[in-house]
Amino acid sequence: MENKPSHFSALLFLLISLVLFSTANCGIVTYWGQGIQDEGTLTEACNSGLYETVIIAFLSEFGNSKSPKLNLAGHCNTVPNCPKVGKGIKHCHKKKVKVLLSIGGAVEGYGLSSAADANQLADYLWNNFLGGHSSSRPFGDAILDGIDFDIEGNSEHPENYAVLAMKLREHMDKNTWKKFYLSAAPQCPFPDHNQNPALSKVHFDLVFIQFYNNPDCQVGSKASNHFRRSWNKWTKTIKAHKFYVGLLATPDAGTGYVTPEAVLNEVLPFVKRSPKYGGVMLWNRESDKTSGFSAKIHDSVNK
Repeated sequence: MENKPSHFSALLFLLISLVLFSTANCGIVTYWGQGIQDEGTLTEACNSGLYETVIIAFLSEFGNSKSPKLNLAGHCNTVPNCPKVGKGIKHCHKKKVKVLLSIGGAVEGYGLSSAADANQLADYLWNNFLGGHSSSRPFGDAILDGIDFDIEGNSEHPENYAVLAMKLREHMDKNTWKKFYLSAAPQCPFPDHNQNPALSKVHFDLVFIQFYNNPDCQVGSKASNHFRRSWNKWTKTIKAHKFYVGLLATPDAGTGYVTPEAVLNEVLPFVKRSPKYGGVMLWNRESDKTSGFSAKIHDSVNK
């Protein structure tokens, strides 16, 4: 007589599968493109086996009647034509590494003055970097996996970034042949002035919270409870799919650095309690290559 599995066994299998699935989707994200000394190529970053996602930084000029412009800090001296980066993107995809483009950054050469400005930029991003068509694609026929918002400074019209996100989401959701991602890298104080309108109104797939350069909530602050409160506020208020702890890979990259040992013993055990935990974001690839930070935490990020 055949033994039929009990309902309890089936339920137990389902729960175990869900747990395994959630941890399997966790990983390390890094920003590539702003290293000026020894960052290496995009291909090298993806060959390392350390990252689930690499974000190209930055499209640093756009809006206010400006032509969008990439700043890759010497990685491409023929901007806007960067075929070597395009080859790197394709190589990363073969390695199962997602590659996104970040817009913004710390340089204040951008802004959106109107909804029309935002919609125009969304169309430009879709046609030149994602699933659309253009004769002037900077990375050739390489197709990026999404767009990341790293809007810093003090935006005069943050509501227009919500318009930008909505239009991008519209493009992405109409597409049926490839999954595209919308991500953001807000500062840890909640809410983030520049990105709150977009994050509140539009579904983001990934959120990389910058828990550094912000004494009131950074991981390295003595008031570690502020970090915990900030993490809980973000993950419980914003309806994004996954949240990542944003950290510095070296002490000289900014303020709020914590050691890999502190991440393993203090940070990860706390953030993993959240069902929306996605992993760790490191700024940046050059710093990580120098310090070996990601290699020291890689296995624990996924467990």
